[in-house]
Amino acid sequence: MVQSLNTTGVSKFTAADLDRFAEVLNRDGICVIPELFDRELVQKWAAAFAALFRERQQRPGGLAPREKNRYYLTLPWVQPFANTEVFANPTILGVLDRVFFQEYRLVQLGADTPFQDSEYQELHRDFRPLFTDQIVTPLYALAVNFPLVEVTEDNGPFQMARGTHVMPREEALVKIRAGEIPVESFPMQLGDVIIRSPLAIHRGSPNITAQPRPMVVMGYVMHWLHTPVMDLTVQKDYYESLPQHLQEMLRCNVVEQLPENKTETYINFKY
Repeated sequence: MVQSLNTTGVSKFTAADLDRFAEVLNRDGICVIPELFDRELVQKWAAAFAALFRERQQRPGGLAPREKNRYYLTLPWVQPFANTEVFANPTILGVLDRVFFQEYRLVQLGADTPFQDSEYQELHRDFRPLFTDQIVTPLYALAVNFPLVEVTEDNGPFQMARGTHVMPREEALVKIRAGEIPVESFPMQLGDVIIRSPLAIHRGSPNITAQPRPMVVMGYVMHWLHTPVMDLTVQKDYYESLPQHLQEMLRCNVVEQLPENKTETYINFKY
């Protein structure tokens, strides 16, 4: 376990709870942390996201397609999204400290949103294996997800097959098709957080409601992992306002002024 990057906040959970979350994450490829964020915080994100999405819809390249009626966008590092209570949350970092064996970096802040008439995604992974999927490696990349609306069975819950992060891809798919490993839905309340391995076999499911279902994703990786398609651009004044240990945790481009018309580069996302 590496030394914690968090030096200020206090986790809502005990050390024993964090140990349990890390154990489940290593075993299943996913853990659910209930009611981590305050509902008011999530509601502020939801209002800001709705306005941002409308603006990005009008911009060529402002959204990345994720199959039918499903879109990804990178969140800008402005309020309310640039928030240490979220990306440096002591509970999240407490779990990451227990799972990653070296220093890690935040490389992604975005959101996936299925709309009405979206469909099942193809079962996939978000990363290639480090070497070959015949070699099981420790977790070297993690996605942290939290929804901006309640996630039900009807509005496109995230679905995943537990334990498939430590299996060869084809073996996992055979077991899923045979019904040996179920593809489970993960309904979520406002404030709930999922930490998961992007190597676990998963997919988005259809949203059959009239309301979009935005899901924030924060990507953390071992410090040596190359992630060229993910973009993190932070304005210099905000970056310099952060304590040094959080500056070091961000793998980002530091700019004088955030670009206004940046297009999405994270297009290829399935393996």
